[in-house]
Amino acid sequence: MFNSEAFVTETINSVINQSYTNWELLLVDDKSTDKTVETVKAFMEEYPNVRLLVNETNSGAAISRNKGIMEAKGEYIAFLDADDLWKPEKLEKQLAFMQAENCEVSFTSYEQIDEEGKPLNKLIMALPILSYEKYLKSNYIGNLTGIYNARTLGKITSPNLRKRQDWLIWLAAIKKSGKPAKGVQESLAYYRVRENSMSSNKFNLLKYNYAVYKKGLGFSTSKSLYCMLVFLKEHFLVKSKQTIILNKR
Repeated sequence: MFNSEAFVTETINSVINQSYTNWELLLVDDKSTDKTVETVKAFMEEYPNVRLLVNETNSGAAISRNKGIMEAKGEYIAFLDADDLWKPEKLEKQLAFMQAENCEVSFTSYEQIDEEGKPLNKLIMALPILSYEKYLKSNYIGNLTGIYNARTLGKITSPNLRKRQDWLIWLAAIKKSGKPAKGVQESLAYYRVRENSMSSNKFNLLKYNYAVYKKGLGFSTSKSLYCMLVFLKEHFLVKSKQTIILNKR
C-alpha cells in the first residue's frame, strides 16, 4: 500500500468477504502520507487475522511484497495490490482447483475496472496451461490472481526491481515447481486501471521488461535483446487475443 486511502477499504473488504475463511491478510504500507494506515488499523480492531506491517522508509513494491511473503504463515501465498479486488469465491474456487489439478502454481481470468470501480468491459482470459517457456515470452499472470504453494515450493521472493518484479516471482515459482502453472478460466478478480500509473507508460514498460531479462534473470545483453523481440511479438500478436471485449450491461 502507498497512499491508498481511496481504495484500500474496498480491497480489504473483498478479502474479508471471501467464502473461504481460513486466511491471513498482511498489509504492507510503504510509508504512506495519507490516512491509509489509520484505515487499516480500524479493521485490525475487529479482525485479528488482519496484520499491518509498515516500512520505515518508502522502499518500493518489491521490498514491500517480499516483507509480506517472509511474514506470511499460510500454506499458500496470494497477492492483492491495495486498489484491486477479489470476487467473493476467489480463494475457495482457486484452492479447490489447485487441489483437484495437483498444481503448485495457479492463476485466474480477471476483469478490468476504472478508478471509480466501473466496468471497462474487458475480460483477460487465463491460459489453461502456462509453461515456463511460454511465460518467459510475456507476463501472462495477473498478479492479483496468482497463488503458489509455499509449503511445497518454499517462500519465493523477487529481486528489487522498480517494476515487473511479480513476473519474476511467478517465473521462479513455475520453474521450481517443475510443472506448468494452470489457469482457472472463470474471472475471479477485478484489476483497477489507474490513469497515471506506471503501467500506462508503454515506453517505460519496455524498459522494465528488458530489466526482467537483463537484471532479474541475469541474461546477457544479446539474449535480453532477443527476448525483448520475442516479447514484442508475443505481446502484440498472441497475448492480445486473451483480452475479450464484453457487452456493456
